[in-house]
Amino acid sequence: QVQLIESGGGLVQAGGSLRLSCEASGSAAGIDAMGWYRQALGKRREMVARLIKSGVRLYGDSMKGRFTISGDNAKNTVYLQVNSLKPEDTAVFYCYARIGDRDYWGQGTQVTVSS
Repeated sequence: QVQLIESGGGLVQAGGSLRLSCEASGSAAGIDAMGWYRQALGKRREMVARLIKSGVRLYGDSMKGRFTISGDNAKNTVYLQVNSLKPEDTAVFYCYARIGDRDYWGQGTQVTVSS
């Protein structure tokens, strides 16, 4: 079983920055991709960014510019740097990992941006 442990969420003022971290533990060998999704209240979950093991970075629509994904393969950890936060970024951010043909999700970390 794979566990995804997120950290770094919280309350931040508009214009501020956050760095989210997600570590995969357990049977985490052979990770094909890790990334971040977010879900605002009453909205669908959407992809923020995904890091493929080849090093390719994928970003969701409108996510380029303020969101930067990076990773540490040795630690099975992925990071999301978010700058110039806006109130509309308020959401639960979920860590994601794909191993083989299975998807894994973290429990989510709340990011709240005050105006």
